[in-house]
Amino acid sequence: MISVTSVEAQNRFGQLLDTALREPVTITRHGRTAAFIVSPQDMQALLDVRARRSKAVEALEAWSTDAAAVSTPTAAELSEEEINRLVHALR
Repeated sequence: MISVTSVEAQNRFGQLLDTALREPVTITRHGRTAAFIVSPQDMQALLDVRARRSKAVEALEAWSTDAAAVSTPTAAELSEEEINRLVHALR
């Protein structure tokens, strides 16, 4: 991955677009990362991962809600150590 300052990016924008098709480009401002230029394929992969993560979080939240609805009051009082012991006993 190459890194250029924001001033260099302004002066070489077309070239950096071509470079981004091969590898991501980091743009810095005052020594800190300010932005990235990535290929459309890389961007789509990032968006796909974000969508899968959101679906996984939704599924986990739904499972947690369902589990809470069917758990007994006694189950809520179990310590982490007791839960681990029960899980190991079931194996």
